Amino acid sequence: MRTTRLLTAALAAAALLAGCDSKPADKKATAAPAVTRQFGQIAFAPCSLTSPGAAAAIDAHCATFAVPENRAAPNGRKIALNLAWLPATDKGGATADPVLFLAGGPGQAAAQLAGTVAGPLRDVLKQRDVVFVDQRGTGKSNPLDCQDATGKALTIADDADASAVATFAAQCAQGLAGKADPRFYTTGEAIADLDAIRAALGAEQVNLIGVSYGTRVAQQYAARYPAHTRAIVLDGVAPNDLVVGGEFARTFERALRLQVQQCQALPSCKARFPTDLRAQLRTLKTRLETAPVEVEYRDPATGASKRDTLNADTVVGLTHLFSYMPQMAALLPLVLDEAEHGRYASLMSLAQMMNQEVGEQMTRGMQWSVICAEDADRYRADPADADTVLGSAMGDAFFAACKSWPTGTRAKNFTTPLQSPVPALLVSGEIDPVTPPAYGERVLKGLPKGRHLVLDGQGHNVLGVGCMPKLVGQFIEAADAKALDTKCLDAIGYVPPFTTFNGWEP
Repeated sequence: MRTTRLLTAALAAAALLAGCDSKPADKKATAAPAVTRQFGQIAFAPCSLTSPGAAAAIDAHCATFAVPENRAAPNGRKIALNLAWLPATDKGGATADPVLFLAGGPGQAAAQLAGTVAGPLRDVLKQRDVVFVDQRGTGKSNPLDCQDATGKALTIADDADASAVATFAAQCAQGLAGKADPRFYTTGEAIADLDAIRAALGAEQVNLIGVSYGTRVAQQYAARYPAHTRAIVLDGVAPNDLVVGGEFARTFERALRLQVQQCQALPSCKARFPTDLRAQLRTLKTRLETAPVEVEYRDPATGASKRDTLNADTVVGLTHLFSYMPQMAALLPLVLDEAEHGRYASLMSLAQMMNQEVGEQMTRGMQWSVICAEDADRYRADPADADTVLGSAMGDAFFAACKSWPTGTRAKNFTTPLQSPVPALLVSGEIDPVTPPAYGERVLKGLPKGRHLVLDGQGHNVLGVGCMPKLVGQFIEAADAKALDTKCLDAIGYVPPFTTFNGWEP
């Protein structure tokens, strides 16, 4: 199977909210008049942040904050970290402990998600300022984009193998010479940045809300700076000892099994889709591995008619991406059934749409800096992966770049599970294909003041689902997860599959 097709799926899978139900903000965020507003020692200017996933642009305040790239050489190169601040909406003013929002990936930029995250954090924003920090290497914080010496984006062929990916990574690293040293773009460096920002904001304590990979950042910060951590929210939990990318094949297989079970429990779904979704996907994968198909379809961005080749990796990658969100997963049985009958246009259009969105959200170089330093040497292939839909190639593709990417270091206790009295709210989706509820249970063991909520029928990242915004707001206000009344979550459930393109049967 083609390595880079799988790598695209892996990049999305690591979007460990952020990850899949949000779109990036416009990189040309409108700069308002230079009227500054002070937050601690940092001067913020008004700005407007837009996102295709948000109903409208939101007003914010933006700033940069300089930190040394290499803290062992404080007089060396500086990184200008990009910050966006949403002030508390309560006219009485904000509390002294702001919220830092930590994006997923690794590779997403937090400030680019402000437009879509503002809704789920509306109750938090009533009393607290929320600050979004583009983690070093992402967004506008000296991004580790793959470019040549002239600034032109580097590309890699769809049929590239693992060796070609390693070569591509080496070329990407060469293009960063004089701009960045990828060894210093790890989680450990990022949490030091966060604490420097905390101090500059004049906050003795902060609250951390992390999604996917951002939950790793939150745990690492809470362990290193316990006195400065008031409370943490972890959505889509990644344990410290998890090898990010190492278990995708098995966690995806689990999600598929749950989807099959839920479909079979609904008479209308069982009658419309009698074939096991996994068996159907395996059959289609085998067919397309043998004979890829030329497909005419409509480009989802322009509506223009196009032709392209549909192969097995495209189908598997789309299925994996769609399984993040119940509303998208509801389309899977229908589009796979269409493909099984030789009608591939809808599947191809959806694949192109998802690949475009994922590519815009991730900074590949920063992701490599994190996983090559923190995960690659701990990865051990599991022979059982060969019998899964994703197969064993996913892990190999995910770490292929590490053979040539400049690799930093991690703290000796990096993988130690978080043991902390910090108040913690952990949330998971029942059918999350990358951070299943079992991960949240593992982390909860070290958090005596923690509570883990699992949302029935939901996928990856659930901060904005149902009454979760209200619960998160109540938790941040009182810092007591065990006191939350969570009965409102009982109304959340499984999204049934579409039986036609008009929707599902009532």
